[in-house]
Amino acid sequence: MATLIRGGTVVNADRAFRADVLCEGDKIVAVGPDLQAPAGAEIIDAGGQYVMPGGIDPHTHMNLPFMGTVTQDDFFTGTAAGLAGGTTTIIDFVIPSPQQPLLEAYHQWRGWAEKAAGDYTFHVAITWWSDQVHEDMGTLVRNHGVNSFKHFMAYKNAIMADDETLVKSFRRALELGAIPTVHAENGELVYQLQQDLLRQGITGPRAHPLSRPPAVEAEAANRAIAIANVLNTPLYIVHVSCKESLDAITRARAAGQRVYGEALAGHLIVDDSVYDHPDFDFAAGHVMSPPFRSREHQKALWQGLQGGNLHTTATDHCTFCAEQKAAGRNDFTKIPNGCGGVEDRMAVIWDEGVNSGKLTPSEFVRVTSANAAQIFNIYPRKGLVAAGSDADIVVWDPEGTRTISAKTQFAKGGFNVFEGRAVKGIPSTTVAAGKVVFHRGELRAVEGAGRHIDRPAFAPVSAR
Repeated sequence: MATLIRGGTVVNADRAFRADVLCEGDKIVAVGPDLQAPAGAEIIDAGGQYVMPGGIDPHTHMNLPFMGTVTQDDFFTGTAAGLAGGTTTIIDFVIPSPQQPLLEAYHQWRGWAEKAAGDYTFHVAITWWSDQVHEDMGTLVRNHGVNSFKHFMAYKNAIMADDETLVKSFRRALELGAIPTVHAENGELVYQLQQDLLRQGITGPRAHPLSRPPAVEAEAANRAIAIANVLNTPLYIVHVSCKESLDAITRARAAGQRVYGEALAGHLIVDDSVYDHPDFDFAAGHVMSPPFRSREHQKALWQGLQGGNLHTTATDHCTFCAEQKAAGRNDFTKIPNGCGGVEDRMAVIWDEGVNSGKLTPSEFVRVTSANAAQIFNIYPRKGLVAAGSDADIVVWDPEGTRTISAKTQFAKGGFNVFEGRAVKGIPSTTVAAGKVVFHRGELRAVEGAGRHIDRPAFAPVSAR
């Protein structure tokens, strides 16, 4: 079946222009003025609206087993919520347990993802090292469309990668034409600070940001950048939350190093005052790592997006309900880390970024889809409205408004860090793989309709 999006302004990362967009099957087949609709085509009136590439969220955790529990959103509910917010593709994380074979974990996550309503692909975490991990990395790149590997520099005694693992994995990724990514926090420092706070009797959510100050993140970012520089490996740093980490990225890029930075919608919008709230459920609902920072750091992150030293926006979507968060009522280190956002990322970034003049519409496309597609090697299949690209499109109403609330969201978990925020600029229609999956408040997501997206290596794959 064909779909014609008529009368809108197409916005890509490089330019904006008036055009119709014709989709047939799961591809865009024509972009231009006055296109004719085939017989039986569904016609979407985009008059007065923008027609943009569907969003790509490069950092989500659906169905994640974590800290003794499992996230509320599985791959169906999480991707469906994304479609309602204009995000048509997610990059989730396969996180093997220590000593678990990478391929076993990968197939486990692929099985969970079969119910996804939108397209998905995976980073694979390196949580331990052996000759088998070395071999499995090659198999994942050559046979399973994986071109990025994640390293947690935090979470001591669980999934933290030490320097030896970082060096060996970075080197292997370079051989394979894959990109290493890191969660940059010094896990040893975090652990020691957590123990200090508990000994002092500071056990509530307010202790969470105290145990993870900006210097802890900056140290790890600088260390990862230094290792990548010595090995001549590109590097992608997830959820950059503070000025000091951004400064490290900026210095490296100024020196010619290929380092990319990701900002979370939450870190751009929400500040650390949330941890002072007297209600435990509210404060614990904001516990994620790195934590929310002061407004000074938010200002720096926006400048990083504007100046091109931060490249993508994500959510780290990882939803836990109040009952799950309550596991840490008497010990903040036991609060499951994670917040939602896949449904609201694009709206809050448009509202705070484009409406304020910080970003142009084309820059918005750059940081919500195009850059992620390019960095992870699925461009121009994704991140572009053009003939031959996937028919993943969001029709964006710049005058549309809504008030964000957990009561009306499609995502699970019963909590929203953007609760009560009124946004101007929302999706009116989302098209995924050529099908209308959201239209003016009606979610038409279909379980299992999402596809796994292979991401080719960046260079000829080593035969080793």
